[in-house]
Amino acid sequence: MSSPLLERARAVIPGGVNSPVRAFRAVGGTPIFARRAEGAYLHTSDGRRLVDFCMSFGPLILGHAPLEVLAAMGEAAARGTSFAVTTEAEIELAEEIVSAIPSVDRVRLVNSGTEACMTALRIARAATGRHRILKFSGGYHGHVDALLVRAGSGVVGLAEASSAGVPREWAQQTLVARFNHIEDVARLLGQYGHETAAVILEPIPANAGLIPPAPGFLRAVADRAAAAGALLIWDEVITGFRFGWGSVQTIEPGNIRPDLICLGKIIGGGLPVGAVGGRAAFMDLLAPEGPVYQAGTLSGNPVSVAAGLATLRRLKAERPWPELERRTCAYVSELQRLASAVGLPLSFAVRGSLFSVIFAEAPPACFEDIPPTQSEHFRPLFQELLAGGVYLPPSAFEVAFLSTAHTDAVLESTLPVWRRALESLASARHDGSVGGG
Repeated sequence: MSSPLLERARAVIPGGVNSPVRAFRAVGGTPIFARRAEGAYLHTSDGRRLVDFCMSFGPLILGHAPLEVLAAMGEAAARGTSFAVTTEAEIELAEEIVSAIPSVDRVRLVNSGTEACMTALRIARAATGRHRILKFSGGYHGHVDALLVRAGSGVVGLAEASSAGVPREWAQQTLVARFNHIEDVARLLGQYGHETAAVILEPIPANAGLIPPAPGFLRAVADRAAAAGALLIWDEVITGFRFGWGSVQTIEPGNIRPDLICLGKIIGGGLPVGAVGGRAAFMDLLAPEGPVYQAGTLSGNPVSVAAGLATLRRLKAERPWPELERRTCAYVSELQRLASAVGLPLSFAVRGSLFSVIFAEAPPACFEDIPPTQSEHFRPLFQELLAGGVYLPPSAFEVAFLSTAHTDAVLESTLPVWRRALESLASARHDGSVGGG
């Protein structure tokens, strides 16, 4: 099945989309086209109203189109949409970030999470004079050549590129370990530590489903990186300001202070933005202070900065995180009950206002623990939910996001849709039309 908009898009845009997951190749069916959105709801071009659990993959912690963010954007745009000259608002946004995150002395605003991670790697390589990077399987840090790599299930070591156009020699500058397996980190740094510029990770991975860190794991990684002389980079593009005021470092035990941190999503309030921050000794390597070149015409764009400031200021004033966590946990508990009632071996990983659906008896501890049939099972679930007006992220390996607009009443309204979808999936498994787990 296709649509007139999809055909028009395919004629002028590769695959009809400007980011691959929007094409719905992983979940099947016809991709949706957005017309407008408000609160917890996304309205499509064909007239459907969906309860949105994708929420633009994370920036919209206050829901779609919050009035104070729209007002701030409008006021900023009326003064001018781009200057390529520094504004006071950029300083204010940087001050908010520095005040919220203990490890950050300086911040450089960029245009995306990808750009933030790319810049962090460049700083790390300049600071250490080394070239290798250690990452974790399943971790996505943007489409940077050195980070767009994978290792097969159970494979730990030198990486292979996950994309055409990435030279094999570049990909093999990246080492891959399994998350929550400190023995992998120890072995790789034992062999390549003298060549390793940085260890980069999401402290709470949220790009391969939700994978909470095991007790002591983040501390152990930090200690191993420091012993090897490698910088520790935390990618908090998703998790920054998601669980509390600032970084995961303020809520996880261990008093861990990464050398560099990458931000995005929430700090832009739904507009394109990214940031890299960290200790002054490393951040001052950036031009014009130091020899590491990074630039961007639209970095610190006044409209994006206004949206980010309005979002952070409301979060700082209202502190919604405990209530968001309460709603999310209660909701996931009900979904787990519904799955158990129809005999589906389904588990839900949950942290704060994030959750993910895993077709296994227990949530994974690393990417390799995700069942190979995850995508196969997720596809019909996604389609059944979408048909009923519930929109999950269109990938079996993405997390679902709640916002402050997802009230108890909104969440309650989706439960009958989940019940029907889970019953349908259980029936299909019983009939053999969907493979076993």
